[in-house]
Amino acid sequence: MRLMKSAILLALFVGTSLLAQTAAPKAPAPAAKPKGPVIPADAQWHDVTTWGVEGRGWGDQERLRWFDRLPAKAEKTVTPAVWGLSRDSAGMMVRFKTDAKAIYTRYDLSKANLALPAMPAMPATGVSGIDLYARDEKGQWKWVTCTKPASQHVEAVMISDLAPGEHEFAAYLPLYNGIEKLEIGVPAGTKFEGLAPREKPIVFYGTSITHGANASRPGMVHTAILGRHLDRPVINIGFSGNGKMDAAVGDLINELDPAVIVIDCLPNMGPADVTAKCVPLVKQLRSKHATTPIILVEDRRFTNSWITPAKAKFHDDNHAALKAAYDQLKGEKVANLHYIGGDALYGTDAEGSNDASHGTDLGFLRQAEIFEPVLRAALR
Repeated sequence: MRLMKSAILLALFVGTSLLAQTAAPKAPAPAAKPKGPVIPADAQWHDVTTWGVEGRGWGDQERLRWFDRLPAKAEKTVTPAVWGLSRDSAGMMVRFKTDAKAIYTRYDLSKANLALPAMPAMPATGVSGIDLYARDEKGQWKWVTCTKPASQHVEAVMISDLAPGEHEFAAYLPLYNGIEKLEIGVPAGTKFEGLAPREKPIVFYGTSITHGANASRPGMVHTAILGRHLDRPVINIGFSGNGKMDAAVGDLINELDPAVIVIDCLPNMGPADVTAKCVPLVKQLRSKHATTPIILVEDRRFTNSWITPAKAKFHDDNHAALKAAYDQLKGEKVANLHYIGGDALYGTDAEGSNDASHGTDLGFLRQAEIFEPVLRAALR
């Protein structure tokens, strides 16, 4: 009997406790504290469209979106794939000066995919980030910070606690996403000056490698590195999988006023295509740019081609086709033509790529080191 009473009392105690737990309202969770610096409510915001970005060619021709790389009319002349890829902001860069001790940004991305499933080795910082550089006391560009986007709308303190004094900044736009709107912010009461785009850009026409795959951040593409090293504006018309020496793209390049034209399309072409299209494209460009330097670039060797004979043969044949086109053009007295070999563009130790084809940051740096002396000679 005593055992039965004990069991009943225990059951009543457990039931009452469970009822109390169910009925009692839960205390509200404490609000999450913001991590890191917060943008002040009185921040000064500056719309970059009011002074312009470098890498946005074709003047004030109509665009469906302000940060598109090609003008709206190109939709009718280039392939649908090129048109779609041209709406990424790859290669665009905005410059400004400020004495602010903090830099803010807010921008809207056109695509919800902040990273690309097709390029799993490329992070969201490269696909959708804004990458900030500044000149040091010697006038050299050095990296400062990069946004880490987590949604289509990005609003962030890019950097704070900056050294006092006025600095010149360069912010590189996303490589594989588009921009709907972009603003740069600084604390209230600080000096800010947007710097207009410079003239006579280096124009790079190429493939996904020119487009920027697989750079960890927008400023690490070889085109951007070269722009900083040479202190020149750059126009990037790399189209992932679709850089094929197309005449329609040549027509658009002929509307620009470039300092140098770099043709780097071989990774998307085979020997027969190179033979058929290279000479006509160079002559097409020469029809409008009689003395502008033109640089032809061989494709980079797949970093595992040393152990895959079919890939090695593909590169051998492609290189031979481009060299034959170059020799033909030189034989026809086409002046101011330059050539970059592809064998060592990623280095010779097989460490310049993480998927055999596209560059890591190391691969992009190695490319820039080989491009730079050729570009310097052409610019002279």
